[in-house]
Amino acid sequence: MTDGTFPLPNADDIVWDLPGDGPQRTALLVLPHAGGNAHAYSDWRDRLPAGVRLLIGQYPGRGARYAEELPTTIADLAGPVAAALPDDLPEDLVVLGHSMGSLVAFEVVRRLAASGRPARALVASACRAPFLPNPSAVYPERLDDDQLVAAIKERGGTDDGILDEPELREIVIPSIRADFAIDDVYRCAADEASVDCPVTVIGGDADPVVPVTALGRWAEITTAGFAEHVLPGGHFYFQQQLPAFFALLDTVLGAAPAPGALTASAAA
Repeated sequence: MTDGTFPLPNADDIVWDLPGDGPQRTALLVLPHAGGNAHAYSDWRDRLPAGVRLLIGQYPGRGARYAEELPTTIADLAGPVAAALPDDLPEDLVVLGHSMGSLVAFEVVRRLAASGRPARALVASACRAPFLPNPSAVYPERLDDDQLVAAIKERGGTDDGILDEPELREIVIPSIRADFAIDDVYRCAADEASVDCPVTVIGGDADPVVPVTALGRWAEITTAGFAEHVLPGGHFYFQQQLPAFFALLDTVLGAAPAPGALTASAAA
């Protein structure tokens, strides 16, 4: 897959749809990290307000899309997601990505704007700005499976039990290789790297993959408003900072915090 056109599988397999109870006035689309899958973010449903409809992108080569050809470009990740979004979405849509997922989110936002379905906001987590080169390329083509697993574990965010079980590892390694190969080389031309919506970037203060000093460069892709937040932690900082992370996210969503979440001022 290289040209951004796709024979689409079932839309429900491309975008998981997890609505809350009651009227859905806002939708949050989440794009997973390199090697990630929709299941890794499904428990976010319990932390979001009931009025927020949670959507999660599922990339080729995993879950119900396991038999599909593996992605080779960012278009192979973003294109099907943008095309498979439900027709009955609320007009208020926020798109969020973590790590490589932030780049996918950026591309999805661009596609939605071009199709007349603009997102209200973009949230980038633990990722370089799209016009910057990757500061922590993995080069999976140079690594054997054991070396790649070691590199993944160093970043965190993946269940080590999956990586340590030979049969499970054999299933997930191909998609991990494909994602990191895309992330290594992706770069949007600076004169094309723009969105029309506000951008919020969040990162960890001890992230070894994306330096905190690089987060502010996301401000250069929009004139519609920008906010930057840094929380304690590494590349998957939010796993240890869930209340603070969701308090920040609630401010973007414009939603009442879910039970147990910190206030925005407490998280800042």
